[in-house]
Amino acid sequence: QVQLVESGGGLVQAGGSLRLSCAASGRTFAPFVMGWFRQAPGKEREFVAAITWNFGYPYFATSVKDRFAISRDKRKNTVDLQMNTRKPEDPAVYYCATGIDSGSVYRPRTYDYWGQGTQVTVSA
Repeated sequence: QVQLVESGGGLVQAGGSLRLSCAASGRTFAPFVMGWFRQAPGKEREFVAAITWNFGYPYFATSVKDRFAISRDKRKNTVDLQMNTRKPEDPAVYYCATGIDSGSVYRPRTYDYWGQGTQVTVSA
């Protein structure tokens, strides 16, 4: 079993920056990928960003590509999402997830373990 705990959510001004962090614990941690998804009220969960664990290759949704950054720390078993928030779709609950075996990083079904989520609220 793997446990994922997100932190860093909260209220941010439109155009401001916020950094989310996700810490993994549990079994020997050697996943294929760690990623972030988000879900706004009344909408489906959507892919935001991911990073392959071994090589650190990043993937981004088109809507965040030039505004968000993702990084991982293999010693600490953490993944961070640096966000510059300015779009209406940015406020949401952000979920950290990890997939053990290879697959499409864009699909939720690739991910085996999920965090509880952290709320990001953007003020005007």
